[in-house]
Amino acid sequence: MAVPNVCIMCPNLVCRKILSVPPECRGKTVRCKNCGTNIRVPAKDAPAPAPADPKAKSAA
Repeated sequence: MAVPNVCIMCPNLVCRKILSVPPECRGKTVRCKNCGTNIRVPAKDAPAPAPADPKAKSAA
């Protein structure tokens, strides 16, 4: 089965295009075809944040 492409958003606030790059680009820098901004592709997926426990809130 093929590995899906990595989708990243251009950080340029004027551009904000969604880029789809092959997984081989992880950890490398790519250039946005729309505005030319250099973008670092994350090396691997960041771990999902743990769900907040509503009982753990302090009563301040």
